[in-house]
Amino acid sequence: MLIRFFEKPVRLEYLHKWLARPGVKILDVGCGNHSPSRTKRHYPECIYYGLDKTPYHHISREDQICMEQFFEIDLSIPDSLSQIPNRFFDCVFLSHVIEHLKSCSELITCLQNKLIRGGAIYIEFPSPRSINFPSMRGTLNFYDDPSHVMIYHLEEICAFFPDNEFDIIKAGTRRSLKRILLLPFYALISLVSHGYIGGSVLWDIFGFSNYLIAVKK
Repeated sequence: MLIRFFEKPVRLEYLHKWLARPGVKILDVGCGNHSPSRTKRHYPECIYYGLDKTPYHHISREDQICMEQFFEIDLSIPDSLSQIPNRFFDCVFLSHVIEHLKSCSELITCLQNKLIRGGAIYIEFPSPRSINFPSMRGTLNFYDDPSHVMIYHLEEICAFFPDNEFDIIKAGTRRSLKRILLLPFYALISLVSHGYIGGSVLWDIFGFSNYLIAVKK
């Protein structure tokens, strides 16, 4: 129970209103780092669909069991999402994906079509401010991750959501009060688990990420 409290991703806390519904259908774009099993532990009645470029990016046997279906898709290929049904999902996660793409407008537009009316999309990505943060193992500066190729501004991403089709209900800098107040505990967990304190432990206190939640009308 205590592990579940500490491991719960911020996106799940922000989207609780949608995820608490029985049978909620989730599309997680970039579902590595054990996102399937973590999501299912908190919302066991959800129907989870994962998408990633490779099924081997920190996806365990437990993660595979948690997924209704896995889509192995390279997002850099045009029309790569055509195999995924439109107007089907209640929630779409797009967390720390777009910074790995030279262009994200087509991807975001396509994902908008995957949502049902009233469905929510969560997008999180490094803030432009992160280029000035200290370099740290586990990524605190944008350039700590060599696979990062593009810096996006929050206003730019918000502009992809037409006012007549979406309501942007939250947008800004990701700052989880829980993760800030319990920073020593997260640092200890990182040290025990990985042998070092990862930069991601400091994301909320530094304001590393920007995010938005948009709901389809």
